[in-house]
Amino acid sequence: MAGRASIPARNSALIAMIADEDTVVGFLMAGVGNVDIRRKTNYLIVDAKTTVRQIEDAFKEFSSRDDIAIILISQYVANMIRFLVDSYNKPVPAILEIPSKDHPYDPAHDSVLSRVKYLFSAESVSQR
Repeated sequence: MAGRASIPARNSALIAMIADEDTVVGFLMAGVGNVDIRRKTNYLIVDAKTTVRQIEDAFKEFSSRDDIAIILISQYVANMIRFLVDSYNKPVPAILEIPSKDHPYDPAHDSVLSRVKYLFSAESVSQR
C-alpha cells in the first residue's frame, strides 16, 4: 500500500518502560527488563529526583532504538513530556500510556486514544 509506513518484522523485540518504581519493578519481575552489553537498560524509573530532561532523553533514546517495539509510559510521566508524546507519529515503537498506582488513568490525556477518536470521526464524516 502506497504511503503507509512499513513495520519491520523481527524475531524478538523489547518493551521499554518509563514509569514510577512500583510499576517498573512489577514489569521487571514479569521479565520485561534488559541490560545490554554497554550496560544500557530498557527502562527509566521516575521519582522525585528525576528531571524532565532525563525523561525526555530516555523517551528519545527508546523511540529511536531498533530493538524496542513498545514503550510503556505512565500517563502522569507522559504529561510531563506531552509535546514529545503527541508529536511522535511512528508505528514502531508503539507508545502506550498506562496508569500508575498513585495516578489514575485519564482517557482525556491519552494521545493514542485521541488519535483513534479523530480517525473514527474523520472516517464517519468522509463516509457521508
